[in-house]
Amino acid sequence: MQTENGIESQLKDAAQLSEAVWAVLAERIGGMWQLRSSYRLNKAAQNELIGIMATPMVDAWLCGALSGGYSRFTSTPAGGKLNTARVYVFPVSGTSQCVIVGADEQTPTAQRIWKLTASLLSGHSASPSQPFLPDLQSGLAFDLPLALEKVLGAFVQAVACQGAWLAIRRGESLDIQAEWNAPKAKGVSLPIEENPILRRVNRSLADVLIVRGQPNWDNLPYGVLKSGTNTWICLPLVIGHRLIGVVALWRQKDFSQAERGQLRDLSSRVPPSVEVVVTFSEMASHLRRLGLLNDFVLTVSSAQNLDQIARRMFGLLTRAFNTELIALFLRSSDGRILRDYRMFEGKLNVISVTVAGHSMQTVLKEGRVRRIADSMRDGFIGVHKGARSELIVPLKYRGQPTGVLVIENTYAEAFSQYDEHLMVVIASHLAGLIEYTRLREEAEGRARSLGLIHEVVQQVIGLNDKNEVAAIAAELVAQYFKYELAVILLLDDQRRFTIQGIGGTHAETLKTALAGSEFIKAEGVTGQVAQTGESILVNDTMQNGLYKAIKGWEARSEVCVAVKDGDTILGIIDVESREQNAFSHNDLIAMESLAGILASVVSSANQYQKLQETVRQLRATEIELNARMEAQQSAENRLLQAAKLAAVGEMAAGIAHELNNPLTTVTGFSEIVLDELSEDSPHRTELEMVLLEARRASGVVRRLLDFSRQGERTRTRADINEVVNDVIALTRHLIQTNNVNLTLRLDEDLPWVSIDVNQMKQVLLNLIHNALQAMKGGGELLVSTYPARRETRDWIVMRVKDSGSGISPADQSRIFEPFFTTKGDRGGTGLGLSVTYGIITDHGGTIEISSEPDLGSTFEVWLPV
Repeated sequence: MQTENGIESQLKDAAQLSEAVWAVLAERIGGMWQLRSSYRLNKAAQNELIGIMATPMVDAWLCGALSGGYSRFTSTPAGGKLNTARVYVFPVSGTSQCVIVGADEQTPTAQRIWKLTASLLSGHSASPSQPFLPDLQSGLAFDLPLALEKVLGAFVQAVACQGAWLAIRRGESLDIQAEWNAPKAKGVSLPIEENPILRRVNRSLADVLIVRGQPNWDNLPYGVLKSGTNTWICLPLVIGHRLIGVVALWRQKDFSQAERGQLRDLSSRVPPSVEVVVTFSEMASHLRRLGLLNDFVLTVSSAQNLDQIARRMFGLLTRAFNTELIALFLRSSDGRILRDYRMFEGKLNVISVTVAGHSMQTVLKEGRVRRIADSMRDGFIGVHKGARSELIVPLKYRGQPTGVLVIENTYAEAFSQYDEHLMVVIASHLAGLIEYTRLREEAEGRARSLGLIHEVVQQVIGLNDKNEVAAIAAELVAQYFKYELAVILLLDDQRRFTIQGIGGTHAETLKTALAGSEFIKAEGVTGQVAQTGESILVNDTMQNGLYKAIKGWEARSEVCVAVKDGDTILGIIDVESREQNAFSHNDLIAMESLAGILASVVSSANQYQKLQETVRQLRATEIELNARMEAQQSAENRLLQAAKLAAVGEMAAGIAHELNNPLTTVTGFSEIVLDELSEDSPHRTELEMVLLEARRASGVVRRLLDFSRQGERTRTRADINEVVNDVIALTRHLIQTNNVNLTLRLDEDLPWVSIDVNQMKQVLLNLIHNALQAMKGGGELLVSTYPARRETRDWIVMRVKDSGSGISPADQSRIFEPFFTTKGDRGGTGLGLSVTYGIITDHGGTIEISSEPDLGSTFEVWLPV
């Protein structure tokens, strides 16, 4: 074999002779092209060349050159790093190698130089008389893919072909593990009994040749062939009477008898070597799996959290079983949620799903190990797409299933009974480790959540307004738990979700989206929780039919729990995220804990609001009762006042009649005597005094009679302002002589009232006289009229306000009693306000007084319209 330095020297000499820009020696191994040696091609250009050779079209073009044994050339892509117009290929006979030359053009002489170089580089292939044996010293026996590529290469070198593949038997299937110019074939599993050609090879243990046009041409086990392919041959690899694999080749022209004989001879000598390689591979795999327990103790047991445990466990199982189709399902402590751990593109992906309806629910319930040899034959649907065999091992802690470990393979019969026993042992240790770690994580997570919940509760405890509770709690939940969106909806007294709080970075987005729309969708997640009271966790809304998006807002993850007081639903807490798998089981537990505390706060707020409503009603009742009692007291006082007036009137009438006759006699005789008495009589002065006092006494008697009898009622519709103006005209001189400033404020738009004009004039005269008597040193007098409305009724108010001495509170309660006067020795009879009171009440009105000593008094006469 040529050394690497010797190969590079030969490439250099040939390049200089042919004036080539660069040259490399490439070899196809395991379906991929590798550069064995190069001359004048830098690393960047080498990488570009390898990328071009890896494309299916170029790979097929190169394989065609190798299988045909002739040189080829093609144009290079423009703008690349190869810096040549063309690439020339010269196959190395008897190998999977070729010399690739970069040049703008190679003359026929230059091409003959390269063909000679390729012939000099050809190594010594296996002699037809010598069996193909793996090179144990080079480690080939321990590299199954490379060894099988070498085996298939021997067939391709023996007979030119368009493509080929080699399949190893595994149970009742043939797995294609090496290919030549058929990259899509590698990894395909072919069930033997389902294909008539393979079934025939398995039973006859003889080669089968199929020519285009024959009935079985459409039944070729792997039918991705070129349109020009006309012949296909399948050669069995047999040990004793046992089929261990097959080799298939195809090409455009028929295989001659000599070529078929050569292929048969090779297929008879290859099986022992293949058996050794496969056995070595299985032994190595067995030893790797034996070391799995030790690796588990060293690596997995030292993990700090569940993610580390899953990641390290997946790494160990991938190396031991040569598959990445691994899944770990862990059930939550309450049994409602299943955590799904899987590796995607080298990264651990974790999602939470509900146990109900999941494919692992039956496995958790039964708790037994399952080993599926061939899912297509057994009708079993695997966890991963394309899985053919499966090993399902429940994780049990203290006899109770806590999770499931699933290992799958794209090949049938990938797992043995020994693998099953090994995984049961590992699963028992894994279950205890996971349970301990999970309990610790859940305890830490719940402690952290309870701390945050405590912070939220501290802010809302004691609040009595449910709107305030919802708004503050939603904002704090989003802030403390770092949620994108938190919504708290509470029922109002009409059992409608009108009380809401929205918090989070997307709060404004949702508020805009909710314009004219309801947050709770009857058929959605929120509607289900609001109706049933059962919590819901959705980690992928795209896969969950319950989720109903709101126009302008669409989440990918959601947690919704009910705020309940016993069986009574008071509201809901809903948190959402635009990221998939954003919430864990701890988030669900935290929101349920918060919902329980909020239920107490809301219930207290409801009771407080009910108590406040009761207090408000009691206060309204108290006010109404007090008003009624005051009205009743006023009515009783008026009735008492009327009774007093009636009694005084009767008494006054009797006294007036008794006194009127003698006073009339005294007055009459006094007038007669005065007429007869001379002007200079010494008794004239005394007699005039007698006449004056008799007349004054007659005036008192007349007023008593006026007080005692109502007289005739002559009510007419009149303008109260005319009454005021008439009285003011009569008293203006008196007002001015008392040094009092008069102010009139009369509303010109007053409606007319039904009154006795003379009686109403008497009322105003009495009030003005009292006001003037209270202002001995002069003062201010205001007489005004204005409309008013009281107790759904229209009134006319006549007001007389003075700046006099005022009336004490004690005297105000007796001011309208007959014969009660505050004038003392100023000559008051105590009948003026009593007569006024009688006239006003007779008109259906009221008279009110407000007065303070030394600040004056105000009398208001209220007359109904």
